[in-house]
Amino acid sequence: MTRFFLPPDALGGNFAVLTGENASHAKVLRLKTGDRVILCDGASTDCTGVISDVSPGQLGVVIEKRIVSPAEPVLSCTVYMAYAKQDKFEHVVQKATELGAMELVAFPSARCVSRPDEKSIAKKLERWQKIAASAAEQSGRGRIPSVTTAQSYAAALARAAQADFPLFFYENEQTRTLHDALGAAVRGTVSLMTGPEGGFEPSEADAALAAGMAVCSLGPRILRCETAPLCALTAVMYAGGQL
Repeated sequence: MTRFFLPPDALGGNFAVLTGENASHAKVLRLKTGDRVILCDGASTDCTGVISDVSPGQLGVVIEKRIVSPAEPVLSCTVYMAYAKQDKFEHVVQKATELGAMELVAFPSARCVSRPDEKSIAKKLERWQKIAASAAEQSGRGRIPSVTTAQSYAAALARAAQADFPLFFYENEQTRTLHDALGAAVRGTVSLMTGPEGGFEPSEADAALAAGMAVCSLGPRILRCETAPLCALTAVMYAGGQL
């Protein structure tokens, strides 16, 4: 069934209306009276319903049942990725949403080539959030991950370190791998912090260790900056029993 996200207050009763982009999407899909759909409040509640009427610019849906979304993972994973060139972060937003990330945060670091200004960040955030919404609908998520930015490396690090399971990936780490770091039971909130094309500076890795992050590698191969967060997220979801 096709999935649509609506504000929670639009799903309070037994009848809902699809308008705007949702109505346009339904028109493209040629949905008609009698077709079944899933309406989601973005807070892990799925409402199954039947289209009762179709008119220009809107569709009415009779809600039949509410359930807790079965697609939302128990782990709450936030992906922190340093700014990257071109559309690499867009790719990560899409795929991390499919894999079950709860939030994505872009941040500046010492070796970032891409350093968007305030005006371009606002445009990027709007686009990134739309990509997350589309990926959430496609993959059957019960939530749309939040996509945001941190003003500095220090701000991103301080926030990431507050997670129950904070992981920092550094290609020059020689003693601890992700496999080692996942030896303990993965639980609660998880933060995954990865660097830009040139990786992290040694001083940034030292700061992460001092902040309480578990500094580890993703193995002997050097991964691209858009590969590393998805590799880490997949491994953590698997270790946490979510795959």
